[in-house]
Amino acid sequence: LIQCGLVAVVFWPAPASQREAARQHLSTVAPALVEEIHIGDEFDNEVVLSHENGRWQLPELEGLPADPERIRQLLQGLTATTTGWPVAHTAAARQRFQVADYHYQRRIILIGGGELLDTIYLGTSPGFRKVHARNALDEAVHRIDFNNFEAPVTAGAWLDRELLQTRVPMSISSELYDLRREGEAWVSGWGEAPDERELQVLLLTLENLQVQDIASEDDQRELAALEPGLTLHINGLSGEQTLELLATEGGHFVHSNRYGLFFRVSAYDYDRLAGLDAERLMGGAPPVE
Repeated sequence: LIQCGLVAVVFWPAPASQREAARQHLSTVAPALVEEIHIGDEFDNEVVLSHENGRWQLPELEGLPADPERIRQLLQGLTATTTGWPVAHTAAARQRFQVADYHYQRRIILIGGGELLDTIYLGTSPGFRKVHARNALDEAVHRIDFNNFEAPVTAGAWLDRELLQTRVPMSISSELYDLRREGEAWVSGWGEAPDERELQVLLLTLENLQVQDIASEDDQRELAALEPGLTLHINGLSGEQTLELLATEGGHFVHSNRYGLFFRVSAYDYDRLAGLDAERLMGGAPPVE
């Protein structure tokens, strides 16, 4: 009888109010209301993400587009994850787990409509993909499914890696070749069909071009004084874009007329664009007049 009584006490369902408390969210802010995000660390580093004209951008980097999917995952991780029971409530615990307002590993400020919506502190990690977290409005410390490296404090880490991609080009030209789309087919400036393999390499590379990073300040100055190795003029459904390809001892870079900075790209992508056979792209030898 005593054993049965103990089992009943341990496993008896908790009251509805307690079950609801265990399912609370770290933040109740609707992600759609967030227009600005400030992410800082204990070393006073901070990055600002701003939502303007329907897209996320990086004010620190001349308004370059930020990665919308990464921002969606950040907001989802803070607002959609249930917290479960608190692991601590005391001031000493907040300092030990590094989620105090004066001692933290990450501080994430959510702003919307010009007003502060929420402040979240992230601290130590108790296990794989787990982190201690606290809402500034609450003294309780929780453990949530998240990683601090998912909230970097450098602007370059939030850059949209796809910002130079061209999905549906209608014409592509350079100093070496000239191509245009006519219906479903491509035609060169000579009126010939381009080599299918070379054409597909060009189209796929433009469609999947990935930016690795922003060139350093020293590289920016050096690249600005150099002549590009190849210049591509692309006209697509999203508008016109000019890509200048440059290679130095420090790496491979691309500049777009849409942005003011040089971007680092992989040697693989660079070589696929710069190493194409121009004669094959034009459909063979030039016609004899």
